[in-house]
Amino acid sequence: MKFTVAASRKYLPAPLVAASFLLLVFAGSAPAGDSESDAAPPAPAPDAAASPQAGIEAGVAAGGADRTELNLLGDVDSDKGESRRNENVQLTLVDNNVLKELNIRMGVTATVVDQFQVDKGYFGAEFGSPPSRQVHLTPSIASGVHGSVYESHSNSLFSARSFFQVGDVQPARTNDYGFRLISPLRTGTAFTVDADQQRIRGNVNGNVLVPKPDERTSLATDPELRAFVDKILGSFPEIAPNRTDINPRALNANATQKIDNDAFGGRIDQALDNADRLMVNYRFKKQKVDAFQLVAGQNPNTTTGSHEGRLTWNRSWSPQTTADFTVGFQRITSLIVQDETAFGPLIFSGRQLQTLGGSSSLPYDRAQNQYRYAGMARTIRGNHELTAGFAVNREHLNGSEGSGHIGMFLFNSNFGRDAITNLRLGAPSRYARAFGDTHRGFRRWKLQAFIGDKWKAGRNLTLSLGLRFEPVTRPVEVNGLAELPYSCDCNNFAPRLGFAYRLNDWAVLRGAYGLHYGEIFAATYTQQRFNPPANIRVSVVAPDVLNPTKDISLDPGARSTIIDFSPDLVAPYSHQYNFGWEIAPSTRWTLRMSYLGSRTHRLLTGWLFNRAPPVVGVELTTPTVNIRRPDKRFFDVRRILNGSRAYYDAAKAEFVLREWNGFSMDLSYWFSKALDLGAHYASNAGVRDAFAGRSQTEFEVFGDIKAPSDFDQPHSAMWRLVYKTPRLGGSKSFWNKAFGEWETHTVVLLKRGTPFVIRSGSDGPGFGNVDGAAGDRPHIVDPSILGRSIDHPDTAPSRLPRSAFAFVQPGEPRGNLARNAFRKDGIRNVNFAISRTWNPAGETALIFRAESINFLNTAQFAGPGEELSGANFGQITNTLNDGRTFRFLLRFQF
Repeated sequence: MKFTVAASRKYLPAPLVAASFLLLVFAGSAPAGDSESDAAPPAPAPDAAASPQAGIEAGVAAGGADRTELNLLGDVDSDKGESRRNENVQLTLVDNNVLKELNIRMGVTATVVDQFQVDKGYFGAEFGSPPSRQVHLTPSIASGVHGSVYESHSNSLFSARSFFQVGDVQPARTNDYGFRLISPLRTGTAFTVDADQQRIRGNVNGNVLVPKPDERTSLATDPELRAFVDKILGSFPEIAPNRTDINPRALNANATQKIDNDAFGGRIDQALDNADRLMVNYRFKKQKVDAFQLVAGQNPNTTTGSHEGRLTWNRSWSPQTTADFTVGFQRITSLIVQDETAFGPLIFSGRQLQTLGGSSSLPYDRAQNQYRYAGMARTIRGNHELTAGFAVNREHLNGSEGSGHIGMFLFNSNFGRDAITNLRLGAPSRYARAFGDTHRGFRRWKLQAFIGDKWKAGRNLTLSLGLRFEPVTRPVEVNGLAELPYSCDCNNFAPRLGFAYRLNDWAVLRGAYGLHYGEIFAATYTQQRFNPPANIRVSVVAPDVLNPTKDISLDPGARSTIIDFSPDLVAPYSHQYNFGWEIAPSTRWTLRMSYLGSRTHRLLTGWLFNRAPPVVGVELTTPTVNIRRPDKRFFDVRRILNGSRAYYDAAKAEFVLREWNGFSMDLSYWFSKALDLGAHYASNAGVRDAFAGRSQTEFEVFGDIKAPSDFDQPHSAMWRLVYKTPRLGGSKSFWNKAFGEWETHTVVLLKRGTPFVIRSGSDGPGFGNVDGAAGDRPHIVDPSILGRSIDHPDTAPSRLPRSAFAFVQPGEPRGNLARNAFRKDGIRNVNFAISRTWNPAGETALIFRAESINFLNTAQFAGPGEELSGANFGQITNTLNDGRTFRFLLRFQF
């Protein structure tokens, strides 16, 4: 059976839904597992083991905790209503990029934290980011031999075409398999081992913009220049655009991809005596991605891996007092390189054609070692539960990273011509490249100490009080090749408090407040490696493409773009607070009404200085940009500072039904508003983040960039429903085995689209302010269109007409159009699963699960062409999600 119905806004025809349902009935997975809190337990959710993930994100998560996290390209958390992302949307698995991509595609989830536990960090938790990971291992005892074996499979045979796809779905498959074994070795000793692999093979379908047939030849007259341009044009596939109904240059194509994910772990628990226990574990993870290439060198190839080991001593001093002491080591490696088919330099053509070369951040070869030491003690004294502890992390970060080292030619609308004509002529507006050795060895300490009390203050009142101390030290480079000007941020005291007051037997009031610190990310401070004298970054306007640096000095003291760190740079911090009222007049259901909010200060951002203002007597053109810069020693001066604030408010209603005639569910709705001044909680002031929040002029920063955050979604709702069919006859009867005691799981996620920004697409005369900085926005001349959702290819050009805007005139500092003034398509996703568990004997269980992601095959369209000077302005040519897929799981537990 092969589904080939194109995704659309409409539901599938009833016969097809019925056929899909019947297919699901005869395959399945693990049953729901309850997750219960003391006041408002959520509805049962699918067993986490039913969604085995693989792959590695080597990066730093918002929330302030370093982590190595599984992140499979295309995998999802189906219980949160996620859909598979369109892999054609480029993503690098480092430096918060996975988190930011998910935020922009799916938005965030307003999350009420009932109690800010003193031993964890919660920076970003109001948006659904998890608190920092627990360092100490938790004791476990093996009573007999237990384990499980599983195999999970998905196949394009059961996948639907995405909205823009041309032709049938091409072969692709994913196999997940693994095992887990827990066994006592002798009295007081337990041994655990687990391993899993994932193999992804086959085609990825995606959309790219390629030259039209009449644009495939060079317009240059010089033979060498003509050959250079022909090589650029030859990087695009020979096949002509096949979705000209969407865009004259749109091509839907397929390319093969290969991903290998491996994970292995082992653990030993040893009871030393009645009071002491030692626990030691080791984890290894590796991901290797041979990426798909719809155009030559479109995506980099990635190899990431990690080794992690921890040893915890658990001591029970008395029935009321316990303590944990842990030492650990973690090594994360990341290697990202251009595909061998890449043209070489990055070729950027104003988003009118697919960018060639992948990313300016290549090559990327980094190894991060962390040495961890932590201790924590808990004791109960009367009505008080006291917690105190500390953690010391020593971080070594070694390796090299690129930032324009492969070079970049920028072709955009300039010189009285459009971008594609300039590309065919070999006439770029700018060339940027870095020269030098960026290998560095950074070292830093990460420290914390905490103390807290959970106090039963009265029969109906419980208070939680805590204080954390989280100094942020200044990193150093071991070879003296880089020096950071800021000092230790050593006054970071973070109080937190909360209460729970029971009004009567069925109503509770809850509230919490906490001050939470983030960190200065490695992706932030390691940009120091790109500064002179060891590294020179040049910016050439209107260059000769055959010899772009012919008039530029590359000596160590030569003119360069620099990264300038503010001397008072500190870690960002957030005030988070919430208040809620819960009622549970019945044990079957709970209603909760909540408000939550945050005010986040000193967010990391990058401001661009030394731009080229108008100068009397100097023509305002692109070739004069470097002449007009005030400080002739430098090109761009990119300052990293605490230059942004963020504001978040949300009202949330949740209804939970635990069990009623086989049904259980939870339903939630939240109304929220997220604003910032150019950078949000996950921003690291890297190149992409700095560009996204860049002001149009260096003199009016805040008034220019205050706007809704990239993940702002005013309206969101999620409904999760679990239904268990009744037993039919005896438990061993044929009818019961076939149709009885099945569980269906349905998740519906509805969200308004996230915002996007309109840019001029050129800094050249007639389009931008010609100050040498990209990111100019136009004037709005028809304000009636502001705030519109541009959410379907058929209506996008009319809802975002070019005539509603006007370009900035020479000498004007900026356009009057605000950042993030329009919205992309929203989310209307349905995930569905059906599962069955059989218990042949004793504790053994055989589990089937069939799961459909994006069950109704509804497209979530990407934003339209955002650059006013581009030929594809206002045209939607891609989706953010993939078409419907099915995944099947078989698990045996014993």
